Amino acid sequence: MGMLSIFNSRATAEPKAKPGVFAALDIGAAKTVCFIARTEQTLAGLRPRAIGVGHVSTRGLRAGAIVDMDAAAESVRTAVENAERMAGHTVSEIVICAAAGGLSSARVSVDLDLASSEVTDRDLRRILAEALHEHREPGRVLLHALPLSWRVDGHRGVKDPRGMFGDRLGVDLHLVSALGDPIQNLTACVERCQLSIAGVVATPYAAGLSVLSPDERELGALVVDMGAHVTSLAVFAEGGLQHLDALPLGGAHVTSDIARGLSTPVQAAERIKALYGSALDSPDDDQVMIETPPVAGASEATMSQQPRALLNAVIRPRLEEIFELARDRLSAAGVDRAAGRSLVLTGGASQLPGACELAGRVLGKHARVGRPDALAGLGDAVSGPAFSACSGAVHRCVNGPTEAISGPPRFDRAASARRRPESVDRGPAAIWRWFAESF
Repeated sequence: MGMLSIFNSRATAEPKAKPGVFAALDIGAAKTVCFIARTEQTLAGLRPRAIGVGHVSTRGLRAGAIVDMDAAAESVRTAVENAERMAGHTVSEIVICAAAGGLSSARVSVDLDLASSEVTDRDLRRILAEALHEHREPGRVLLHALPLSWRVDGHRGVKDPRGMFGDRLGVDLHLVSALGDPIQNLTACVERCQLSIAGVVATPYAAGLSVLSPDERELGALVVDMGAHVTSLAVFAEGGLQHLDALPLGGAHVTSDIARGLSTPVQAAERIKALYGSALDSPDDDQVMIETPPVAGASEATMSQQPRALLNAVIRPRLEEIFELARDRLSAAGVDRAAGRSLVLTGGASQLPGACELAGRVLGKHARVGRPDALAGLGDAVSGPAFSACSGAVHRCVNGPTEAISGPPRFDRAASARRRPESVDRGPAAIWRWFAESF
């Protein structure tokens, strides 16, 4: 990945938006979405407005990972072309949202002696390079590196240490990584469509940037992005991303349970879930009958009728399993308190009636459904929670990442690390590139 974007010295303030046209792509197991946005001047400053939208059903993916490169590339090509046609603008560079590859978080804490008594840019570059050098996970690729806090002579909570005086400088760095092969397959698929990769952003991180208010990001909030095959989690607090995780369960597993429980085809189960399904009970569930087509295609097979109570009894345990697993993961990571009392549910599978209430009950938080408010100009068809991640990726493009690395992942370096763990490319020349762009 392009080297140290270190951190934005104005991270505590509203980021300064960059003018231009930006594109983001969310390749999910159920759908592929492309947003093209242009910044416009408003009373609040530059803000992105959608000028092109394209979305199609995804083919060639399973659990967020590519299983058929040609089919996946065709889905990407169609979504991008539809967005370009609406925008009247051709894009050559794009940011990708990724939920595949077993997203995970790690923290690195480093302290170094200062070269002089005053903290300078050189000291920041040196300590961040050292922190990244210490983090080696063979077979994984680094997606994000976010400085959480700085220390000067042990005093914590420093936002920008430059210009301060002391003997030792410390930093706590939050690293988000994924398995290299699934991410490399995603980028290769997009490059097949004659697009260059501007960067890869973890789906729950992008969703959080889209659906959370500044106060929620500051006081603490949990974002649960429910996709078809992956449910991903992001904890925000103190203005930034504190933790990230992913569960190999999602809306498609609910559909499969319905297909088995009601003995009906998967396509029919998806339709039944959307029309009649709920995670909560209602008084008339036993009286409302649902027609379900049989699995077999024999001519003598007929439609059967089953009570909605049976459908909901199939849905609820799977959703409870997802939310309980999320609760246990957060508790094991020690970040359940940092998430505060706010829960924002987003992603396509979050639209199931009762899912938000059930999530709040299991996780013990005040829950709401999050929508892509970070991007203006979205029509009703693409303004639901299923489009939050793509909207957040555009928001990140416009405002710039406040991170220690930027640009596309460096897969060749991951392979090099497997061969020679002692060699990590964190050179000074690459670090300077971010400073030239950001200051």
